[in-house]
Amino acid sequence: MRYEFVLAEPLPPAVAAAFPELTESTTTSSRGTVLYGPITDRAHLHGLLDRFHAYGLTVLEMRQLPD
Repeated sequence: MRYEFVLAEPLPPAVAAAFPELTESTTTSSRGTVLYGPITDRAHLHGLLDRFHAYGLTVLEMRQLPD
């Protein structure tokens, strides 16, 4: 499964390194940062959400992408 995450904040390069499994979208978003990538299972998804929270990032939107 692939997911897309829309974050409220711009993602500094040092913080982006904490999410190696995700790719930052080259599409400009007025709402912040858009990341996407493969999610292996529910535990992986919840782990990502926990990491976003640990870095003080706000997830505005999350959705599963078609494969």
